Amino acid sequence: MSKPTPIHAHFFFRLGAMLYDGLLLLALWILGGFLYLPVTGGEAVTPSDLFFKLYLLAIAYLFFVGFWVHGGRTLGMLTWRLQVVDDRGVPPTLTRASLRFALAIVSWLPLGAGYLWALVDPERRALHDRLAGTWLIRHPKG
Repeated sequence: MSKPTPIHAHFFFRLGAMLYDGLLLLALWILGGFLYLPVTGGEAVTPSDLFFKLYLLAIAYLFFVGFWVHGGRTLGMLTWRLQVVDDRGVPPTLTRASLRFALAIVSWLPLGAGYLWALVDPERRALHDRLAGTWLIRHPKG
């Protein structure tokens, strides 16, 4: 009996994982905000605090890239049986995952058009996946 083949993930599964991971990232940012208070002397962060913005970006980077490199799955992706893989079908390297992270941010800029690209792409790849050389696949149950 052969093992079922993974398929390219549908946009709505991608969206579900993004919502789940977004909530987890928000929780990490809240915790990170509390840990940042000593830097500000207990005062609120000002909108012009570039270091705080970079700090939050670093938290997001560590969350996503860390999971992608170690297994190809964030917690949200695990829930939806999704996995980021490269052209060999294995989780991406640190370099490729970092590129995917940077390009995913760019995919958000034009009103999420880079993500919506997955709706018309023949392999259901978002624009950042296509440019980074990654695929988001969905594993069958079991």
